[in-house]
Formats: sequence, C-alpha cells, structure tokens
Amino acid sequence: MIECAVENSSVVGECPVWCPVEKALYWIDIYAPAIFRHDPATGENRRWAMPELVGSIALRDSGGLVAGMASGFCFVDLEAGTVTPIVDPEAGDPGTRLNDGRCDRAGRFWAGSMAEAVDRPVGALYRLEPDLSCHKAFGGFLISNGLAFSPDDRILYHADTRARSVFAYDFDLETGRVANKRLFCTSDDRRGEGRPDGACVDEEGCYWSARCDGWRVVRHAPDGRVIGRIDLPVAVPTMCAFGGENLDMLYITTATDGRPPEELRDQPLAGSLFAVDVGVRGLPEPRFAG
Repeated sequence: MIECAVENSSVVGECPVWCPVEKALYWIDIYAPAIFRHDPATGENRRWAMPELVGSIALRDSGGLVAGMASGFCFVDLEAGTVTPIVDPEAGDPGTRLNDGRCDRAGRFWAGSMAEAVDRPVGALYRLEPDLSCHKAFGGFLISNGLAFSPDDRILYHADTRARSVFAYDFDLETGRVANKRLFCTSDDRRGEGRPDGACVDEEGCYWSARCDGWRVVRHAPDGRVIGRIDLPVAVPTMCAFGGENLDMLYITTATDGRPPEELRDQPLAGSLFAVDVGVRGLPEPRFAG
C-alpha cells in the first residue's frame, strides 16, 4: 500500500536518507533549496532553507551533514544554520553543479555533476575522501543520477538520466577505484517507462530505480532484469531509499518541476514524500567519515 508520508509540493524533492539513531528521514528540495526532516513516529516535519541549490546529502560520523551543492562539496550544520565550503571540483565552470550523491561503506561521499542548462555532456562523478581530498572517477554524461553500491561492495551503479541508461562498474572499496563500465539496464521513455533517476539497492542486491516521467519505481535483479514495479499517483518520482526501524519501508521523493498547472491539478500529491512497505529490507546508509 502506498502512503503519502509528507504532503508537500517540492519543486524537485530528492535524496532521502534514513537516520537510524534519530529514527527519522532527511531529504531535500533542489530548486526551492531546503533540507527536510520527517519523524514518522510523531509526524513532526522540519524544514531548513539553504542558501544555494543542494543536490544531495549524507550523514556524517561527527554529526551534521555533508552535501553536494551548487558551489561544490560543503558541510551543513542544521542547528547552527551554517554551510561550510570544502572544495568545488568544478570551480572553473560556474554553469555546473553537484547533483545525486551518497556515501560508500568506506566513508567516502560521492556526488556527480551536471551542466545546469543540461546542454553539455560535461557531467563527472567525484569522490570526497574522509581526508577531504577530491578525486574525479569518470565523466562525459549529461545528468548524474542513480548512484548506488552492491551489498558486497563490488559494483558501483550510475545512471545518465538523459541517456535513459544505468551502467555498472567494477568497484574497489579499499581504493575507491572504478573500472569495466557496462550497460546494466535501459528504459524506453517513448513507451511511458520514464527515465532512470535516483536509486538504491536492497539487501538482496536488487536495484530500485525511480523513473522520472514514468509514474513508477522499478526493481531490477542483479542481472538487470525487471522483477518488480511500484505504480505511483504522480508522474515524477525522483529517488528512493529504505528507512524505518527494520529498513523495510521504501521512501520515494517526487517533483513538480516543469509540470503545467492543468497537469498538477490531476496530481495533487506531486512533490510529496511517499512510503511503501515493499516486503524486502534495505541496507543501512553509510556515513561520511570526514
């Protein structure tokens, strides 16, 4: 059963992250830049406005958040109301920003870039090490999305939304190196399947892909086959993540961006946060070690 966990009208809701200590879910709105926190036990919802576009967040071991923002990697202290720059990997190109991101289980934070005008394939995937050094993994795409890691830490998944494709790479957790790019799955937007956006992986190694303009989240087996699907009452799911005390609740962020008023009238819950009990557990979300 699909539940609307938080009724909202996010421009582009993204990057849900479950905090097991607080038993709460954090997520963002990229274009009405803000970070949200939802406590499912009490129903309390909080919002912190951000001073610039924010594309992704992750929890930190030492408290607070690390974020991929318009100006690069930053630390965010919500209670103090501070945003502290770390490094801008694309300081020479003011037309780009960081988008989708998450931590690996070695405590690195990964985030991919994109040209805000989406007119150049200049996107690159970067990893921020706990020592705050920044390294480029690969590039050459339009919209970085769908970043996830297999349960055995041997595969890194990455999507180029505009190419309607998700790729898999061999991944070395110890060094953070990636190699052997191959196609994992594609979608056919002409058949209403939507484009691959944000994603996560469950404990069985299956890849859950939110399909922008597809009204659905799709579950892929480790070999890329579609083995499950969640149909949603909104056209633009943007990312999904597991949460809840047993990590068996799939949270799904959504968007209203670019939708004409007549379309939004037919989707009154567009931009809201959804929750679905999918009958399978996810994996604990790693924290940034820096």
